Amino acid sequence: MTAMEHPIPPLFDPNTVGTVWRVPYQEIAAAAADWADTYGITPAGRDSRRVCLLLIDVQNTFCIPGYELFVGGRSGTGAVDDNLRLCQFIYRNLSRITSIAPTLDTHQAMQIFHAITLIDENGRHPDPHTLISTEDVARGKWAFNPAVNDELGLLPGAGQRHLEHYVARLQERGKYDLTIWPYHAMLGGIGHALVAAVEQAVFFHGMARVSQPRFHIKGNHPLTEHYSVLGPEVAVDPVGAPLTQKNEAILRTITDFDAVVIAGQAKSHCVAWTVSDLLRDLRERDRALAGKLYLLEDCTSPVVVPGVIDFTDLADQAFAEFADAGMHIVRSTDPMHTWPGFGENG
Repeated sequence: MTAMEHPIPPLFDPNTVGTVWRVPYQEIAAAAADWADTYGITPAGRDSRRVCLLLIDVQNTFCIPGYELFVGGRSGTGAVDDNLRLCQFIYRNLSRITSIAPTLDTHQAMQIFHAITLIDENGRHPDPHTLISTEDVARGKWAFNPAVNDELGLLPGAGQRHLEHYVARLQERGKYDLTIWPYHAMLGGIGHALVAAVEQAVFFHGMARVSQPRFHIKGNHPLTEHYSVLGPEVAVDPVGAPLTQKNEAILRTITDFDAVVIAGQAKSHCVAWTVSDLLRDLRERDRALAGKLYLLEDCTSPVVVPGVIDFTDLADQAFAEFADAGMHIVRSTDPMHTWPGFGENG
């Protein structure tokens, strides 16, 4: 163990990673203060090398078995295994991680990717995981629900025009077809919260390092999907008006920190989309900036719905392309000083 690595605090219970529970904040704060004292952990503001850990959607809805969109990967336990390693990584590297930035996928019922928003000619809604193509919309297989149009305060017919525009834009940009997802990450619900074990690790880090977590909300606009934390899948409405703004704070993170470590769910969707968007923006600014990004390949899993769809190969292909672009694919179990660009005293 190097001087910058620490043991796992006894408060961490690996058996709780896949369950939902209340984090005892006051107890954790006291334990973190004692831990910092014992191991000489200094406030993050003193770091000479500033490292940000970007956590993509590490929420119950994606990470707890039995919840709406549990990311099991091919093993069936993907997100739970990922978060076990992630928690251990945070505790071991308290002194290396300057700041933690969790993103929160945030939804309400009436959004373009939820079933209530679309109907067929008989007024029925699509089933979860239905793919909606431009052809489906053009021939009237699926249409925008007029009741949702009214509830969102849209002008008559505006929802249908937007749906037609939306699926066409996805096709033009080479994106996945519009996917109808189960209701998930619902604002105010348990599924929206960070996984308790990860939340505890983030809070412990914040107390030990005197470092406020940098939370980022995404996905709450009713008329667009938002896989990437940087911006939506479709950014403008049919007349070219912006639906939502690019997340400039995330982009500043890349320039403000010496390294950005990325983990979370799902490897095939929100992680891949976020990293892809980052790469596109970095190429416009300075290609060398891609070397600041470290992807924790053992702390993320792809979407796999057994017998329905398996995004593993596409996710692996995306990570290979990120590596070719200069990003570093690393493992949480490897000491950070062995990562490319870190070094023993990094």
